[in-house]
Amino acid sequence: MTTPQAAAEPAVELRDVRKSFGKTEIIRGTSLAVKPGERVAIIGPNGAGKSTLFNLISGRFGPTSGEIRLRGERIDGKPPYEIARRGLARSFQVSNLFTRLSVFENVRCAVLYSMGYRYAFWRFLADLKDANERAEQVLKMIKLERRRDHLAMNLTYAEQRALEIGITIAGGADVVLLDEPTAGMSRSETGRFVELIREITVGKTLLTVEHDMGVVFGLADKIAVLVYGEVIAFDTPDAVRANARVQEAYLGSVLAQGH
Repeated sequence: MTTPQAAAEPAVELRDVRKSFGKTEIIRGTSLAVKPGERVAIIGPNGAGKSTLFNLISGRFGPTSGEIRLRGERIDGKPPYEIARRGLARSFQVSNLFTRLSVFENVRCAVLYSMGYRYAFWRFLADLKDANERAEQVLKMIKLERRRDHLAMNLTYAEQRALEIGITIAGGADVVLLDEPTAGMSRSETGRFVELIREITVGKTLLTVEHDMGVVFGLADKIAVLVYGEVIAFDTPDAVRANARVQEAYLGSVLAQGH
């Protein structure tokens, strides 16, 4: 049972997190608190440290110093699989699918892992009712039920990205990290994909790295602006758009390029 104190804990919290590679400091004392159910976009110029920040939160890298907390519990230093089991899942910039398996089989693999199933030659996958039902449910959520038996390699690019998000959420994680989910999509594909993300993350906490400002301002409740490893602003889209420091450091030039 969740206590009022536990409910007040941020879903994800970074406390003065730093990350250095050798003598080069990439993340420089970043602090951030994301409330449960918030959708937060992380933006910034190339080389700002956005992907490094995601790698720190998801456990691929350990911080040089500072704390990372998931619902109040420290996760810095824990392996990615343990963090995933605690309810945090992420996707990557490059699609990472089992291309020679069907759409359904890709999703079921993620479901089996999240449910703790281990390989056993005497167990028939068709008999695992709970896993199969969950996989079918995820296919409907990502709107790929009609492509159920197609090989992942034969999907369109946008469908492959949708499948990867399905794999990401298959385990029921309530904190989801999406790394440039709309990269490489056309404008029409992007619009549909944003709606899909909005639908499947209802009630979940979402952090996304995104370069498309239309996606950022259309999806995010709050925006964190990362410049040279530091969060220089963390506020609502309107407040970030009006922030003089953000305009000077990043946003003004990006919007100008878009126009």
